[in-house]
Amino acid sequence: MSNPATNPGVSVTLYLEVVSSWCYHAEAAWDEVRLRFAGDATFDWRVALMEPTAYPATRAQADWFYRRSGTIVGAQWILHSGWIDSRAPDGFVVPNLVAEAARSLGAGDDRVRRAIADAALRHGQGVGDLDVAVAIAAEASGLDRDALRTASLDPRTRLTLDASTRDFHVMGATQRPTWVIESEIGDRAMLSGTWRAAPVIAVVEATLDDLRAYRSHAAHYGVVGS
Repeated sequence: MSNPATNPGVSVTLYLEVVSSWCYHAEAAWDEVRLRFAGDATFDWRVALMEPTAYPATRAQADWFYRRSGTIVGAQWILHSGWIDSRAPDGFVVPNLVAEAARSLGAGDDRVRRAIADAALRHGQGVGDLDVAVAIAAEASGLDRDALRTASLDPRTRLTLDASTRDFHVMGATQRPTWVIESEIGDRAMLSGTWRAAPVIAVVEATLDDLRAYRSHAAHYGVVGS
């Protein structure tokens, strides 16, 4: 683990969709990167909504996708497609609304979104139903169920998701998950579709090295511009 820093100067933002299978497979990388650079970087996640047509239309189609991704990542289990049949017409966005609502109520870590993803992708629960997703989120976070439901239905929550999704597209990102690594000296790197930790670690290390070099120069010679 890296040594703590008072002002890390580097941020890592993970753009994801709560029940995306590839985002789910990337959670191990998220944990590894955060552990490796704890104290040397700040970390946050943001939702980038998928278009409804990007989701599997049937359980059979989902099973095919999940077998493919499971083979690629070497998973010891195949994701569960049962949640597909239980979605409401706008059910694809519900898990994201609930996760964002939990963040607005103070549970902004990974607990809620991971609990919802686990329920859907490991156990096939119908997280496209608002009451189901809220119940899972409340249990994972300890937040009041009624408050969570109200926050999920608050138009401001959907506006937050729309804003982060718009940022995702403006950057030119094409796949979820997308990692954005930025530093205080203006460097930015984007890894779109990356589920492995190694490429992200390499970019964060390079970004930190450049930042340290800038800081060292400033300490010796003063800041004379970027």
